[in-house]
Amino acid sequence: MTNVETPDQAAPSALDPGHADAAPDHPTALLASAAAAAALLAACGGGEESGGGGGGNNSFAVTVDFISTGYANTTPTTDADAARFLQQAQFSSTLEDIAKVRSNGYVTWLATEFSRPLGPTGWDWLEARGYGVADTHRYFFNLYPAEFMIWQQLLSGPDPVRRRAALALSEFFVASMTSAEFTWRSHAYASWWDTLTRNAFGNFRQLLEDVTLHPAMGWFLNTKGNQKENTNTGRVPDENYAREVMQLFTIGLVELNLDGTPKRNNGQTIDSYTQSDVTNLARVFTGYDFDTSDGVRIPVDSYTIESRAFARKPMSLNASRHSNLAATFLGTTIPANTPGKAALGTALDTLFNHPNVGPFFARQMIQRLVTSNPSGAYVAHVAAAFNDNGKGVRGDLKAVWAAILLHDEARGPQTLASNTFGKLREPMLRFVQWARTFGAQSAAGSWKIFELSNPATQLGQSPLRAPSVFNFFRPGYVPPNTTLTASGATAPEFQLVNETTVGAYLNFMQDVIQLGVRCPEPGVPQAAYNNHLYDVKATYSRELSLVTDATALVRHLSLVLTAGQIAPNSANEQLMVTALNNTPVTASSSADLKLRRVWAAVLMIMACPQYLIQK
Repeated sequence: MTNVETPDQAAPSALDPGHADAAPDHPTALLASAAAAAALLAACGGGEESGGGGGGNNSFAVTVDFISTGYANTTPTTDADAARFLQQAQFSSTLEDIAKVRSNGYVTWLATEFSRPLGPTGWDWLEARGYGVADTHRYFFNLYPAEFMIWQQLLSGPDPVRRRAALALSEFFVASMTSAEFTWRSHAYASWWDTLTRNAFGNFRQLLEDVTLHPAMGWFLNTKGNQKENTNTGRVPDENYAREVMQLFTIGLVELNLDGTPKRNNGQTIDSYTQSDVTNLARVFTGYDFDTSDGVRIPVDSYTIESRAFARKPMSLNASRHSNLAATFLGTTIPANTPGKAALGTALDTLFNHPNVGPFFARQMIQRLVTSNPSGAYVAHVAAAFNDNGKGVRGDLKAVWAAILLHDEARGPQTLASNTFGKLREPMLRFVQWARTFGAQSAAGSWKIFELSNPATQLGQSPLRAPSVFNFFRPGYVPPNTTLTASGATAPEFQLVNETTVGAYLNFMQDVIQLGVRCPEPGVPQAAYNNHLYDVKATYSRELSLVTDATALVRHLSLVLTAGQIAPNSANEQLMVTALNNTPVTASSSADLKLRRVWAAVLMIMACPQYLIQK
C-alpha cells in the first residue's frame, strides 16, 4: 500500500490533435443510428476540458486489491485504447484522463479510482442548496430538487468511476422517482443515490441489505407498511418485494450455469423459484416502515410533517406487525417466531449465496458497461470474480468491475473488428459524456436541469426515472424486424429507439451543444419557472484551438467521444470534414463562426453510428 497522487503530467501522444486509431465502420444493420447520422449530416449547414478521473490532488492510500494477473491487455498502446477503457469505466475520456491511463496502465488507474475517497454526497448538496428547509417553497413535497441533485452528481464533480458504477446499479436495483408520493421525497432519492455510490465499491451483500431497507425502495415496492397475515380479515403480506428481489435483484427466473446460460432438464429451462417461495419470503418483509422515531414534527400551514431524518435511515421494524409464521423458500426454512432482524438476515444470506447471483448480475453489468452480447466465457469470468475475489470473499464489487473492464473482450482489439460487439449508448449517458468531455458547468451552481424523459422533445430517459421496476429496457430485449432478430442477439438500449426518439435526441443535443441547458431563474434554488437563461454550458476551449483544421478537429472529437472509431480517411471522416469545410474558417474568422464549426463537428460526431454504438 502506498500514498500516491494521480500524475498530472500528460503523455505527449494524448495531446496530439491529429491522432486517431483506425476502426471499422459499424455495420449498417444499426439502421436507426445510421438514419440519425444521415439526417444530421444533411441538415448541417455551414470548454475548458474537465478531467473526469478524480477528485483533486489529495494524497490517499492506494492498493491493488483485486485480481490483476492473467489479462492479455493491461496497458494501453494507443490513445484510442485508453479512451475506449475510460468510456467504459466512467463517463468520458478527456485528453488529461487519457494521459493518466497511458501513464499508469489500467490496473493502477483502476486501483487509484477504487481507493479514491467518496466525493460530495447528493444529500449534502441538497442541504447546501437549502432544500432541507420547510418553507413556502415546499421542497418537502417536490421532486425537482432531486432532479437537480442527480444531474449535478452525474455531470460534474469527482469520482466518476464510482458514479458510473452507481448509475449502472440504479438500473439493476430500480427504485424510480416516477411513483414517489411522500414527504421529503427528494431527500429520500438523494439518500438512495448516496446508498448506491457508497456501496458501489463495497460488497453486494451489504448493498442488498441497504437496498432492501431503504425508504425509497420501501415505498416503490411496498415494503413500507407491509403487515403480517390476518386470518380474520383475510389480509396476507404484500408479495411485491419478495417477487422482485428474486426475479430482478438476485437470481432471475431460471436456473443458470456460471456462463449465464440456462440450465435445462429434458431440454426445458428450470424455474429458479416458485409461487410458494414468493409467498413464504414475503413474510420476512413484513413489519417495516419509515423510521420517524425522532418524533420531530415540523409545522406547515395548519398541519405538521415529519423531519427529513427518516429519508436516509433504514426502515425500522415494528415486531407486532411482523409475521411469526415459518418461512420456507429456496431450500431454506426460517422457523416460526424468528425475530424479524434475524429472519431478514437469513433471507438475504440465502439470496446472496444462491449460485445464480454471480452470472445473473455479471451479465447485466457487462451489458451496462461494455457490450450487449457478452460471450459465455466473459460472463463466467466475471461471475467467478463475484463468487470469489481471489481471497475467498464473495460479492466484492471491485472484483466485479475489474473483471468486466480488464477482460480481453473489453480490452482486446479483436472485438473492435467484430460486427456483433458493443452496445448502444443510452441517451442520458450521451448527455453526461457531453458535459464531462467539454467541461460543462452551471454558472449559478444550481444545476437546474429537470426530468428529460420526454421522448418527443428530450432524451426520452432521465436518471432514477425508469418507468417501472423493469428499468428503461429489458436485458433480454431483441429489436424486432432487424438483422439482430434472426440471431436472437440482445440489444437492450434499442428498446428506447424509434422514429420519435431519434429526432428528439438530435434536436435536443443540437440546442444543448450550441447554447447549453436552459434553466428557469438559475440564481435561486426554487423551480421558479420564469426568467429562463442558459446556465449549464460548455466552453469548447480545446476544440476552438483546432477549429481552423477540420480534419484535426474531427479526429480529436473522434478520440474523446468515440475512442477513435471513426477511422482516419474513412468515408465518414471525409464526409464530416467536407461538411465543415463548406464554410471556411481561418484564424481571422469571427468568434461566432469558429463556434459554429465546433458545434457542427460535435453534433455530427454525436449523431454518427460510430459514436452511438460504443465498442
